[in-house]
Amino acid sequence: MSNNFRYVRGNTKPVFLAPASATVIEIGDLVYLDSSTKKPKPASDQADGGALATNQENFHDAFIGVAEQASANGDTDDIRIATAGEFDFPCDSATFDLGDLIGPVENSDGDELEDQKVVEVAAENLAIGRVSEAVGTAATSVRFRIESTVMAGGPQAAA
Repeated sequence: MSNNFRYVRGNTKPVFLAPASATVIEIGDLVYLDSSTKKPKPASDQADGGALATNQENFHDAFIGVAEQASANGDTDDIRIATAGEFDFPCDSATFDLGDLIGPVENSDGDELEDQKVVEVAAENLAIGRVSEAVGTAATSVRFRIESTVMAGGPQAAA
């Protein structure tokens, strides 16, 4: 997918991290912190856990945020990553209620997460944010507030 500035509003609480030189990150990518390298990577770089829920949970556990700068192959300069704020992301046609949980979606082959597409999920441990604007008529885009697990503990259960 190409660079897509998905930010809508809110304090992004950015962090700046340098990707590994062979990692390609585009503006708008969902980004996680690789546990072995301590470097940011796009969702599609995460190893396949064999099941959608496993992949979503693994991504949730290491979710940093949304890339606001790109990093080409060979680049090692810090990039800005939003750890908070509201973003519009594509999704399969669906309706959403305020507060619905949102997580990454797998590609059609079911073997990797997509970098810039989301889906409603059933539990906080699979989520990277919550819907911030209800969608009453089926649409192919959803606005949600990201909740970085690395920086803020990720989506939490209601008290």
